[in-house]
Amino acid sequence: MSEKPAEQRPSVLFVCIHNAGRSQMAAGFVAALAGDRIEVRSAGSAPAETINPAAVDAMAELGIDISAQSPKILTSETVETSDVVITMGCGDACPVFPGVRYRDWALDDPAGKGVDAVRPIRDRIRELVVELLEEFDTAGKQASR
Repeated sequence: MSEKPAEQRPSVLFVCIHNAGRSQMAAGFVAALAGDRIEVRSAGSAPAETINPAAVDAMAELGIDISAQSPKILTSETVETSDVVITMGCGDACPVFPGVRYRDWALDDPAGKGVDAVRPIRDRIRELVVELLEEFDTAGKQASR
């Protein structure tokens, strides 16, 4: 993968199996907290037909609307064009490319759970996203020196 121009914003890809809960919540947090500073995408190795309604409700409680999102299939191109790929239980389905940073966030799967069970997952995702955004901010400051 070639170096991205300095003016191009960094990209992050969140991947889980169904792209209906964890990855959608993470993408929602990045969009809400980082705005246009970071390109955010999400995908699944075996996408569901619809987004998890409990995830939608849990995010809505915090004022973040992910209801218009839909599960998307994970492609090699999406992985290859991302700076950071964060997996959330997709196993070996995520292709690996040189120059792409990978992380795995061990999170419970919210599939089939009610909003009460999804809240702690949502809150942990928010914590991890805030840490990730702080890393991007630190890297950006170091690059501009």
